[in-house]
Amino acid sequence: PYQVDTDTGLIRGVQAGYNICNSTTENQDSLCQTSFINGVDDFCLWAAIKPNSTVGDVEGEMVAWCTKPGRGTRLIPESVVGFIDQTLINLNGEDYGGEMDPHGADLRGNPMGGIIFSQSFDGEWVQVREWHNFMGSNAFCLKACDPSKPNDARYCEHRLDRIGCAYNAPNNAQNGTFESCEGDNQDFPGVYTLNGQALTYAQPPEALGPITTMPYTARVPASSNCVQYTSSAIYTGLPRVVGAESTGSGATTTQPSGSTSRSAAGATNTSGGERTVTVGAMILFGMMGSVISFLLA
Repeated sequence: PYQVDTDTGLIRGVQAGYNICNSTTENQDSLCQTSFINGVDDFCLWAAIKPNSTVGDVEGEMVAWCTKPGRGTRLIPESVVGFIDQTLINLNGEDYGGEMDPHGADLRGNPMGGIIFSQSFDGEWVQVREWHNFMGSNAFCLKACDPSKPNDARYCEHRLDRIGCAYNAPNNAQNGTFESCEGDNQDFPGVYTLNGQALTYAQPPEALGPITTMPYTARVPASSNCVQYTSSAIYTGLPRVVGAESTGSGATTTQPSGSTSRSAAGATNTSGGERTVTVGAMILFGMMGSVISFLLA
């Protein structure tokens, strides 16, 4: 449909964009809210419509920013892949960020009307019912869980929005590494083992202040068969950033410790899962790394 979310008269208003996207909607002002995730060279992130936005303020109205032309969306400018300069996709540079997922407190999702499709599970286009995308602290992680599997909702947990990528999608991605790896499934987010006992972490309410300590360190799943890529060879359709320098280092990353908006996405480790695609860029701001993952179990 033109818009997935047709609700009116509710507290959060109406869907900000549209879901029928094609060549007529593909530009840097696109309001397309249909997203895609296929691999290291073909994925989209949720980001803001207007510059200098914070995730907590606009998560319900975000639009798709993609790495590949032909989707009818905005295109991520060169250098905004992996550990990112988030100002180039209209996010405030100081924002700790937060989580986008298909649920939200009112079950309308964040963004409202935002949907994701993938060909990565069996080669056919399917709508991914469970996913999450953490954006902020100049880093991101994006996870799509196989809708045909029974544990997709548990792997793509949506209730731990304040503890970021390191706990929702743990990995060994490093700034300066650009590679795709196969890997084991992670533990269910929030589930950990202590003294031989399986425990479940309960996220405290935001009213209690920033989360400064955690009772566990998330287990990073084993990975293998890593293949390195050259970003300039696979991101050939991205717009250049006018006036950007050709040298420099990747954006600074931080461990999640609460949020100035809704939650913290920033983390040195940014994802993990059955098929883990670690992505980065060395086009304008130096080598960067982060993760897209597909959980198949």
